[in-house]
Amino acid sequence: MLLLVSLLGASLAGAPSAAPAPVWQRVAAGVEYRWFDITSSRGTARAHLLSVDLGDARVSAGLLYPGAVAARSSLSALADGAGAVGGVNGDFFHLSETQHPGVEATGAPVGPAVADGRALKAAVPAGQRFGPALPPGTNTRQVLGVGEDGLARIGELALEGRVSSARGELPLGGLNQYALPVDSVGLFTKDWGAASRARATCGTDTRRDAPCSDETYEVTLRGGQVVAVAETPGRGTIEPGTEVLLGREAGARELRHMAVGDRVHVTYALVAAEQGVQGGAFRFAVGGYPVLRGGQPLDGMDRVTPAVRTAAGVRDAGRRLLLLALDGSAGFRTGLTVVEVADTMRDLGATDAVNLDGGGSSTLVARKEGATRVSVLNHPSGGAQRAVPNGIGVFVRPGSP
Repeated sequence: MLLLVSLLGASLAGAPSAAPAPVWQRVAAGVEYRWFDITSSRGTARAHLLSVDLGDARVSAGLLYPGAVAARSSLSALADGAGAVGGVNGDFFHLSETQHPGVEATGAPVGPAVADGRALKAAVPAGQRFGPALPPGTNTRQVLGVGEDGLARIGELALEGRVSSARGELPLGGLNQYALPVDSVGLFTKDWGAASRARATCGTDTRRDAPCSDETYEVTLRGGQVVAVAETPGRGTIEPGTEVLLGREAGARELRHMAVGDRVHVTYALVAAEQGVQGGAFRFAVGGYPVLRGGQPLDGMDRVTPAVRTAAGVRDAGRRLLLLALDGSAGFRTGLTVVEVADTMRDLGATDAVNLDGGGSSTLVARKEGATRVSVLNHPSGGAQRAVPNGIGVFVRPGSP
């Protein structure tokens, strides 16, 4: 059983007060902040919360990222660079690489990502993900985002794509991912960044620590024509108008049939897996671990392991977005279990919610009154902000009172 205790005087500087009544601090039009304590059997966790009124036409939410999928930056730098008034860190990501000597970590996130209506990346196989074990019936394609109607929702985005050449068509198995399915062909675009693509051919669909494939092939396209081929994955910036196809196992064998000068056409999209989606395509989406659906915590989640965590929830039929990050300071570092996070989001009125990356990544930022830059409002557990690949940004149209 959890007890949420709201405290008066929860200033944007984070200084607590002894008075017991809840108080919201205005960040901008339609955006408010407060902190509160959550008492569990292990002690007290402190939560920092942004409440975002997406029903206000001046307010929107979007993806924060450093301009490339395989790149990282502090959340405050991402927010200030995009002009956001607040936000939280986003998806779990490929932080380290100890299982494949000589292969570098990419920093790329696990799940799909959409920015300004444009597909940036698709989801890695379930066995290649980072984060708590997924609840039964869920997968790495789950996202939280905002649709064309401006309302928040949780959904699932699957990659649909084809590689067409004189030999016929191949299914596309990945888009800007740090891990490709076995036997597949993946596409890397300018959105990937300059990081090595070698990690994409390591591990399997069920084992992240499985060896790297010894059968790979890479084809570079420019203007729909093959301009280069290579036996091994490359690295470096991919220029606009250039695409790189990377195959492993059976996918590599198919790509070997392509030669310099061949015409090749690639099409792809991230498509909502659920039927009869209301609200249109996602304007923005970030990968997330689902914890709450229809007001009920999902079955099979971890009830034992507490941690500092970040979460995002949807309430009021998508008109309100709740962004929550736990405090990582010494007095509150015991944190919450995944089930306790789900219970907290439900108690805050969310009907659906996702757990985002936690631990040293958990960060919530917002502008103090009158400021032009954001401040970190929780205390990251590492003592400073961790560089992250993406986050959820909150925006208020300039000139709004």
